[in-house]
Amino acid sequence: MSLKSVFVAAAAAAVLAGSAFADGAHKILVQDQYARVSSPAAKAGAAFMQIVNQTHADDRLIGVRSDVAAKVQLHTHRETDGGVMKMMHVEEGFAIAEGATHMLKRGGDHVMFMGLKRALNHGDVVTLTLVFEKAGEVEVEVPVDLERKAGGHGGHSN
Repeated sequence: MSLKSVFVAAAAAAVLAGSAFADGAHKILVQDQYARVSSPAAKAGAAFMQIVNQTHADDRLIGVRSDVAAKVQLHTHRETDGGVMKMMHVEEGFAIAEGATHMLKRGGDHVMFMGLKRALNHGDVVTLTLVFEKAGEVEVEVPVDLERKAGGHGGHSN
């Protein structure tokens, strides 16, 4: 076998191996995450982030866990028949299509901490475990940012 044939065969094998790995990988990217509370004595708080589905299939965020609060849930704001915005638990979770980004943001979908076990101070870090139907569990370090304005992006990534 010539040197050229060996090189071509090795290059083809590397390309095929890389494609197989990429196709089989479930990768969820979480970026720009942050948490807030309304006051130092608050018993509730929330976390916000961008979730990017870089997998090759639609997925769904179905749960979230953290030891920072007695209860941690996926929440959203919905308008009632009377025109009042109400925050509510989203038991079915949030669908995230293949290649799509789902925003968890103030006034919309978010992670809700109820019964905080400790104060969340500016600069603290909260560990969250996001649970997806297909991608499984993704652990995220979420900085507490009490100075961020609504709609602001601080460039945090994970």
